[in-house]
Amino acid sequence: MRNNPSNRSRWLVALSVVLVGLVVVIAIAAALAPTLLTVGDQTNADSRRVAAGVIFVGSYLALAIGRIPGLSIDRAGIALVGAGLMVASGALPLEDAYKAVDLDTITLLLGMMIVVASLRLSGFFAVASAWVRAHARRPLLLLGAIVAISGVFSAFLVNDAICLVLAPLVLELTIALGRQPMPYLLAVAMASNVGSTATITGNPQNIMIGSFSQIPYTKFALTLGTIALVGLIITAALIALFHRTEFTGDLRQEAPPPQVEANRVLMIRTLSATLILIVLFFVEVVPAKAAIIIGGLLLLTRRVKSRRIYAEIDWSLLLMFAGLFIIVAGAEHTLLTPDVFAAIGRLHLDKTPVLSGTMAVLSNLVSNVPAVLLIKPFVTPLKDHDTAWLVIAMASTLAGNFTVLGSIANLIVVQRAAVSGVVIGFWDHFRVGAPLTIITLAIGTLWLWL
Repeated sequence: MRNNPSNRSRWLVALSVVLVGLVVVIAIAAALAPTLLTVGDQTNADSRRVAAGVIFVGSYLALAIGRIPGLSIDRAGIALVGAGLMVASGALPLEDAYKAVDLDTITLLLGMMIVVASLRLSGFFAVASAWVRAHARRPLLLLGAIVAISGVFSAFLVNDAICLVLAPLVLELTIALGRQPMPYLLAVAMASNVGSTATITGNPQNIMIGSFSQIPYTKFALTLGTIALVGLIITAALIALFHRTEFTGDLRQEAPPPQVEANRVLMIRTLSATLILIVLFFVEVVPAKAAIIIGGLLLLTRRVKSRRIYAEIDWSLLLMFAGLFIIVAGAEHTLLTPDVFAAIGRLHLDKTPVLSGTMAVLSNLVSNVPAVLLIKPFVTPLKDHDTAWLVIAMASTLAGNFTVLGSIANLIVVQRAAVSGVVIGFWDHFRVGAPLTIITLAIGTLWLWL
């Protein structure tokens, strides 16, 4: 007899609810043990250690899946609940939880989101799309233009935000030109991941790494920029190779000129502010300081109401970051004993190929942002911190192309495409993303190792 899918679903929901309840009970028990039971300090410490381990594993498992079956909670909510339980259990005092949140990372992300929102609302990306439509007369030129735009803008303006803007524009453009949207949408996602490798402001994990490592913006870009540039060329080549029938001949039809709504004054002002921001990065102004100042100044306008810009900001991402910082700090505070450090040290993370491979695997198991936070405590004992952080940035970012679940940027593009009826399946992404990841990781690892 075959199992009824609805019965399996009910069992899965019941199991997940029971496990969540168990985690909560363990956290509360650890919190109440010193008050209700007469036990020694060592027993209290052990109970907090068990609670921290359970909360950490449960939170990371739920974050890796992206949801909890039977509950309407997303990754941001999971991170917030995990953080709250870490504090409730006593694994991390509330004062230390406040200190654990890296405000440089949150501030830089917020500032960059305001800049990208201002660019979109000014009509800049629509104008750029119209220009590409007018000048890309052959499919390969169109692919190259999309890879270049996605990769370059993602390098400086956070790839997730760029994918949110570009995915619907590219979808509209390719349909208007009579092309198959899938390879061009893959180009948006994959090029955004590869291009974002280049700088500290390219993606959320690089923003964290920049804050943790204090590597100068210019050094970061000069070291990883070459890898990103080569990776973008390989991205275009592999997409063209695996979708050969799409990239032969001319564009099948002339699309009528689109109706572009742009505020010229606002667009010039926002572009000028963006260029000034990039210059400030390269002259070594603290990125968080530069981003929040420029972002704040962009709000001083009569042409766009502030609430429209606020609506463009991914507040849930900022919340998820805050929660993750606290979860990892709680685990670090209670679980990382000298024996654990000694065991991790035997993995030889000081060797570039080992660290690169470890980060690639971790990033595909728990996603790249949690993976960076997970590896952070083990970077301190390494001799060459800067190289280690650059390897982590490179590997965690490029590994995002391996599967469609490897990065938020991929999921954004897939979800935006699905709304318009374009389905990008696991295999559609994997057959290009897997070889792209392996090739670019090999190049990046050799570049930083030799």
